[in-house]
Amino acid sequence: MTKTAFLKSSVFAAAAVALMGLAAPASAQEVGACLITKTDTNPFFVKMKEGATAKAKELGVNLKSYAGKVDGDSESQVAAIESCIADGAKGILLTASDTKGIVSTVKKARDAGILVIALDTPLDPLDAADATFATDNFEAGRLIGAWAAATLGDKAKEAKIGFLDLTPDQPTVDVLRDQGFMAGFGIDTKDVNKIGDEDDPRIVGHDVTNGNEEGGRKAMENLLQKDNTINVIHTINEPAAVGAYQALKAVGLEGQVLIVSVDGGCPGVKSVTEGVIGATSQQYPLLMASLGIEAIAAFAKDGTKPKPTEGKDFFDTGVNLVTDKPANGVTSIDTKEGTAKCWG
Repeated sequence: MTKTAFLKSSVFAAAAVALMGLAAPASAQEVGACLITKTDTNPFFVKMKEGATAKAKELGVNLKSYAGKVDGDSESQVAAIESCIADGAKGILLTASDTKGIVSTVKKARDAGILVIALDTPLDPLDAADATFATDNFEAGRLIGAWAAATLGDKAKEAKIGFLDLTPDQPTVDVLRDQGFMAGFGIDTKDVNKIGDEDDPRIVGHDVTNGNEEGGRKAMENLLQKDNTINVIHTINEPAAVGAYQALKAVGLEGQVLIVSVDGGCPGVKSVTEGVIGATSQQYPLLMASLGIEAIAAFAKDGTKPKPTEGKDFFDTGVNLVTDKPANGVTSIDTKEGTAKCWG
């Protein structure tokens, strides 16, 4: 057998690498990983899957992807974790719908020796996962709150503000963005870990959207019934923001309400360009997921676990405010740059 023919056999190739004193790369069969997202339809999670899939292919990791049927479908996520445990996965990347309720199932995975990394949405408590790769969601909220206040100027003192949140169980990402917005706008958050205990008279109310357009439309309609003089809307994400805009447009109020959001996806940045959204905080899900796969590969190789960003208790994947109407004192990028960066 020639040397070339010898190396064509994967078994003998691995042996040859070992004899040369080099570490053989883990095969797809050796390293299994799971990506579990809230849904597989939200563009944010589509991009996350894209990043994880590309990096898994690059590193020879066997990736299986799962998702809830809708945002808030924790049962499907629990079932997915159970499947990953049964499959002997080395790592799980999870964007949890129920950040408290899923902790016991996550513990089962960790007890089985699986590395669990929360993506985008921290678990409650944070240390229920081995690591968290996420946007600083409080900062994302603070940026759009500060921008809205600066844009309104003196009128911010008499603002009428509505909050279009995610789900009734208040997942951490929802709380952080809400409370961050309030801090940026100059509202006393009371208990920073809870939505809805504030007593600022400028707050008209909160409603939930399940993070989609239809939910955003219905929630906006509900808030308008409470007070049709609302002039500021904080939305959990851009699909909810688009739904809110549709509801406002239906009653001729689209030009009188400032809508801000978080995500910075390519469709969301386009909505900023078109004036549907005034400003959005851009996050980077493709980076989150690809870094997560790298972390699982490293853990599978030698047990190394990822470390948080210095000064924080999670790995911060960055955030930028995107708007074409910059405000004094609030750092931002325009939609041209936001389009170039969207969800990279």
